[in-house]
Amino acid sequence: MTNPAHGADGMLAGLDPEQREVALAVRGPVCVLAGAGTGKTRAITHRIAYGVHSGVYKPQQVLAVTFTARAAGEMRTRLRQLGVGGVQARTFHAAALRQLGYFFPRVIGGRPPELLEHKARMVADAASRLRLTVDRAAVRDLAAEIEWSKVSLLTPESYVKAARTAGRGEPGGFGVESVSRLIQVYEEAKTDRGVIDFEDVLLLMAGLIESYPHVANEVRGQYRHFVVDEYQDVSALQQRLLSQWLGDRKELCVVGDPSQTIYSFTGASPEHLMTFQHTYPDATVVRLVRDYRSTPQIVALANRLLARRVKTSGPAPLELRSQREAGPAPRLSSHDDDAAEAAAVVKQVSALLEDGVRMREIAVLFRTNSQSEQMEQALADAGLAYVLRGGERFWARKEVREAVMLIRGSARGGLGDGTLGESVRDVLSHCGWTPAAPTGVQAGGVRERWESLQALVALADDMQAARSDATLSDLVTELDERASAQHAPAVEGVTLASLHAAKGLEWDAVFLIGVSEGLMPISFAENWDAVEEERRLFYVGITRAREHLHLSWARSRNPGGRASRNPSRFLDGLFPEAGADTVSRRAQKVREPQEARAAAAHRPPPALCKICGRSLTGAVERKVGRCSSCPTGYDEQTLQSLRDWRAAAAEVTRVPAYVIFTDATLMAIAEANPSEPGELARVPGVGAVKLQKWGDDVLSVLSGAPWESA
Repeated sequence: MTNPAHGADGMLAGLDPEQREVALAVRGPVCVLAGAGTGKTRAITHRIAYGVHSGVYKPQQVLAVTFTARAAGEMRTRLRQLGVGGVQARTFHAAALRQLGYFFPRVIGGRPPELLEHKARMVADAASRLRLTVDRAAVRDLAAEIEWSKVSLLTPESYVKAARTAGRGEPGGFGVESVSRLIQVYEEAKTDRGVIDFEDVLLLMAGLIESYPHVANEVRGQYRHFVVDEYQDVSALQQRLLSQWLGDRKELCVVGDPSQTIYSFTGASPEHLMTFQHTYPDATVVRLVRDYRSTPQIVALANRLLARRVKTSGPAPLELRSQREAGPAPRLSSHDDDAAEAAAVVKQVSALLEDGVRMREIAVLFRTNSQSEQMEQALADAGLAYVLRGGERFWARKEVREAVMLIRGSARGGLGDGTLGESVRDVLSHCGWTPAAPTGVQAGGVRERWESLQALVALADDMQAARSDATLSDLVTELDERASAQHAPAVEGVTLASLHAAKGLEWDAVFLIGVSEGLMPISFAENWDAVEEERRLFYVGITRAREHLHLSWARSRNPGGRASRNPSRFLDGLFPEAGADTVSRRAQKVREPQEARAAAAHRPPPALCKICGRSLTGAVERKVGRCSSCPTGYDEQTLQSLRDWRAAAAEVTRVPAYVIFTDATLMAIAEANPSEPGELARVPGVGAVKLQKWGDDVLSVLSGAPWESA
């Protein structure tokens, strides 16, 4: 870690030549084209720190803009470690909202309008006014379309032509003329209720700067130097606000990579990054291509993927050069169905854990959120903890809130005689933390709570390593900063995330599942622009891996189903084993090898609903033997009794409830209502081990007799 005491020269220590060039370019305009894993955050934070320590910048006059609160929090943390406080690192919306709260009362008068955090209800009301019938999915799609129109700076009148040109289709199942009317009514409804949405925050702030010279002068006097990260994802609305912040000045540094543009459907556009040199002919342009994240094998795969892009207009993609030692070759596997694919991934995850890879350093990534169901089920059945990105937030957990409160109280009381790490361990020992992790089932409830507390201990150790004199008060400041930015420390558990949610993250081992046509690229990517964005999304997924990368796909969705899937076109030329499948796909007919035909002959028939006879799709449907639209075959009180027993057993044995039995298995048990061990053993999801451990209890619950958990 750089010591701030070294001054400006210290800010350059440890940077590679290109990163050093970025740090020295303290005067704008500057364009940093940074490939995945090339240390862009390190480069731009050292640039800011060098500018401050060399006297070129005043910290309070620097505004660094990122796209997520987590990234903003990470940037502020790094700047503090470099001895630079006072720099504003915020998202576009957070910066604009803060400015609006300051200027609105002085210019317009009164408090700013109330912020509408969710559009759904207002969109539904607007649809009702127009007598449009909408369900939850349609409301979601229409809300997203309203956001796209606003960040694209479209009016209800100009939306129709722009939507047709962009190929937006029929959002929510409605024609663009209907959507245009809905946008108009939505805006009228907001005005009637005196509320604004998140896009309005940017529009209003840009409008205040445009319309009131004294507002423009004050904003531009406050912020004189701007840094924009992930510039390839800037929308027209964000660019408009940025231009107003800048005025006619050029003190702007942008950082981005056109090859990581994956949010075009939201109105983001790489054009601002790609035309930066045209806008600023005197710009300093630096390319970061030294990849410090991934092994040469993974980097080579990523480079080959982009090299095979079909639409070659625009700048050539950055060709990364790995700076790491060689690692294992990326692997590709195919499976009969999704369940088999999930089981194979879990088996490989278990092998990595045995080799010493930590759970938090393993991720399973997928294109659509619906793909997580099979993985959740497979991991739960194996007793492996997992963290679903977008699930419960770290800072909302009860044990974390209690721990932070204890640390805060200890800091105020001046407690803590030893180092920061020792003090935190002493404080957290009062709420369940122990030096050693709880033994027993690795995914136990006690283990989960311990892992949350251990994450805080590890954070304290990191702070102490960076600053040996760090105190509990310093940690409290860090915790407050991270909580406000939702910047959580790492928690043990295999990460499950969509490819979009994985942007900006990295793991030692990454499993990319569902790499088949229709999922990657997604089926509704119907033109070349959409397909190439899917290629970039695949590229983002590949470059999340540091050392281990495994790609997989399944020939059918359900066990026994028709093998109608084909490997993704993006695999062409990347893996030799994908070649035969690619040729087969193009020829549309292949004679199966003898062993494949033999396997097909012994393949079980597709699972059918025992009520209506329809083919069952999801894992839950197959487990209970009934499609979700058919009436249940169990007594609700019986299912509730099973859930009550499971909750009590989980508390006694200190494991999460899903490790005992998942909800789907409990439903299947209630549906079958077995009366003896043999019948219970035949219920999917029970198995010999769980039968021996929980069988007697389950049968007691079903018979109404008292049970006694081990």
